[in-house]
Amino acid sequence: MDIRESLQWRYATKRFNADKKLSSEQLEMLLDAVNLAPTSYGLQPFEVVLVEDPALRAKLKEAAYGQPQLTEASHILVFAANKDLSEEHIDAYVERTADQRGVSVDDLKDFRAAMVGAILSNDAEGRFQWAARQAYISLGVLLSSAAVAGVDACPMEGFDKAGFDEILGLSERGLSSVMMAALGFRSPEDKYAGLPKVRKSKDELIERRS
Repeated sequence: MDIRESLQWRYATKRFNADKKLSSEQLEMLLDAVNLAPTSYGLQPFEVVLVEDPALRAKLKEAAYGQPQLTEASHILVFAANKDLSEEHIDAYVERTADQRGVSVDDLKDFRAAMVGAILSNDAEGRFQWAARQAYISLGVLLSSAAVAGVDACPMEGFDKAGFDEILGLSERGLSSVMMAALGFRSPEDKYAGLPKVRKSKDELIERRS
């Protein structure tokens, strides 16, 4: 399908077919899309938790106000941003860059200095909000990739973040959940599946200057 057809087909799936699961190939393709998504500097200041365990997902459902996607979907991905980015995170990325590109860490000192100056000039809350925005970019790539692959998805922010952090043990790792995505295949009982997509017209949304 044309990407526009894929995006027209997708919607925020509210009810999933609990008996239909993603294949391992589909799952790995979507995880690769998450990993390949662009982020500022390429830093990826977040982690993604893939939740498959039914008992764990039942606990998360309670912390998500009983929303059925948590237990009906094939897979749940929780995006968790770094709560307090530091020079340690930047140095780890610089070392990874040097290793994967075959250069020395010293060759990247100006790049490192630019990141330190731009990112660490913010306070902890500002750094967390910046990290969360990078995670949202990855979520957007995931949703588009899922649509192209014919996989249903639902981006979700409506859950108890502190509850998720406790259940998944995120706080002690310096992370905090910001959003999640449910992946799977829509249930024929989902009344939202056939509704027309409501959007502004392109002329309302886009101001063209030429």
